[in-house]
Amino acid sequence: MAPAFTSLLPAATSAAATASRLPSAAAGAASAFVRLPHHPTGWAGASVEAPRTAARRRAPGVAYATAATDKSIYDYTVKDIDGKDVPLKKFKNKVLLIVNVASQCGLTTANYTELSHIYEKYKTQGFEILAFPCNQFGAQEPGSNTQIKQFACTRFKAEFPIFDKVDVNGPNTAPIYKFLKSSAGGFLGDLVKWNFEKFLVDKNGKVIERYPPTTSPFQIEKDIQKLLAA
Repeated sequence: MAPAFTSLLPAATSAAATASRLPSAAAGAASAFVRLPHHPTGWAGASVEAPRTAARRRAPGVAYATAATDKSIYDYTVKDIDGKDVPLKKFKNKVLLIVNVASQCGLTTANYTELSHIYEKYKTQGFEILAFPCNQFGAQEPGSNTQIKQFACTRFKAEFPIFDKVDVNGPNTAPIYKFLKSSAGGFLGDLVKWNFEKFLVDKNGKVIERYPPTTSPFQIEKDIQKLLAA
């Protein structure tokens, strides 16, 4: 029988208050993350079966790669919010936080506010945030690219790059998200669970950590600092 795991979602008041405002689908997604022993990130899908073979010793802070390990994020080109091609190799030697964003989510205000704060703090140290709008979760990003850009840049003064709206799950998943999920699938499972799931990428273009939607940007700050110092 698989061992029972106890949910250890962040207990900060702001996070709890935000999670309580999520629709039932989001609340279910958030509760699907549990902390597993010996997992460097700690968050995982509760329904994922543990591998039968003995696990190799994992280096702290390194996500479980399941595929595409011969590639990096620099192998991909995406479109920005204005429809222009952006080769991601332009971000070589930078630490990246990649986030699927939405304008009408219960997590929107807290995440955009904290993302803007962290970007302002570390952008001169080789840090970038790459935001990908997505309308797959509760249809909470219904606007056009122009509307999304105006919302983020006017209301939250977002200065980090915002890209073309994409699918992060399903048959039309953007290639960059296929790479991200295959690089940090493991115990987290393949599917992106909700708006504002986050992937942390090191200076070599490799995914290092994956965080559930309820993990705030401020909670990731120490991990960002470690990669910037590496």
